[in-house]
Amino acid sequence: MFDYFVPTVNFFGRGSVNVTGERCEILGGKKVLIVTDSFLRNLPDGPVEKVVNSLKEKGIETVFYDGVEPNPKDTNVYDGLKIFQVKDCDMIVTVGGGSAHDCGKGIGIAATHSGDLYEDYAGIERLSNPLPPLVCVNTTAGTASEVTRHCVITNTDKKIKYVIVSWRNTPLVSINDPELMVGKPPALTAATGMDALTHAVESYLSLGANPVTDAAAIQAIKLISENLRQAVAYGHNIEARENMAYASLLAGMAFNNAGLGYVHAMAHQLGGLYDMPHGVANAILLPHVERFNIISNPQKFADIAKFMGENIEGLSIRDAADKAIAAIEKLSRDVKIPTNLKELGVKEEDFEYMAEMALQDGNAISNPIQGKKEDIIEIFQAAFDSSSN
Repeated sequence: MFDYFVPTVNFFGRGSVNVTGERCEILGGKKVLIVTDSFLRNLPDGPVEKVVNSLKEKGIETVFYDGVEPNPKDTNVYDGLKIFQVKDCDMIVTVGGGSAHDCGKGIGIAATHSGDLYEDYAGIERLSNPLPPLVCVNTTAGTASEVTRHCVITNTDKKIKYVIVSWRNTPLVSINDPELMVGKPPALTAATGMDALTHAVESYLSLGANPVTDAAAIQAIKLISENLRQAVAYGHNIEARENMAYASLLAGMAFNNAGLGYVHAMAHQLGGLYDMPHGVANAILLPHVERFNIISNPQKFADIAKFMGENIEGLSIRDAADKAIAAIEKLSRDVKIPTNLKELGVKEEDFEYMAEMALQDGNAISNPIQGKKEDIIEIFQAAFDSSSN
């Protein structure tokens, strides 16, 4: 038996941002807290302006929290909560990528649950109350937080990036309009795209995978392999943007139900301790974690190689499996992801602590091989020492 979580209503395609007001009206919204960052809020004719115009058409009042940071902090959540409560808002609309969506989810949790977010709610299904209605307008093809039950927040005191996983976090409405993604910088496009690939690969290999999640993960891997390079090369390639938006959505649907693995468990430590961009951390770790995992299911790795366009004809399953790792590294190089952890300032003396915390991360339980702390340290070391050769 398995369950399957996805938002009640999902809109996709060019111009779909214009349904925001209609959907908030249906949900009974009167005063909406828009959760975003200052750049998007002040971008002329940008995503936030489009959302506000759509809400105004339905007579819905808007209030802003625009202090969202990358790797959203608990301080961001509580700052947003104050505005939500003082302004007497009745629902939340997030506009942005995963940071905005996760921050909005965190605000919703804090508004409806007492206690400490980390101590009382980190983990799986620890929420007891419904959140305020949540509509997520997505602007990046990467995290898929707009369709998932995951809320990822950084505890600023402990420098720990943790996950609150609950069906109550699942947004009521997701909106993926590829026109909002046009023109994003190459580095951001690359990092978010590799994040989506990591979601697809990890969910395909996860202990929680099933035929439904596999179908989504497979299509996501294919779309990313065929479109990420083009989206990075020319940010206004609307066809590549649209296909990457599809890929991100599908990968999110896959991991939201199958789970992830050690890549995300380890990347969360790099995000918490070093504030490293999540997609970059995933991209650097992905080939090294999957080398560790490869013996768990060589056939699935061979499948990944084929999905990524590699010629595996005439190869043994094991040799074909190696091609998957090579294809991941090739894509990462082509979109100019940093080569290793060393060049990003990571310190070897932190490996033991990060390994301990990674094994406590909720994503670790679905990794296809259950390793020990020493295994995780070795993976961090491999990612630290690796080169582009």
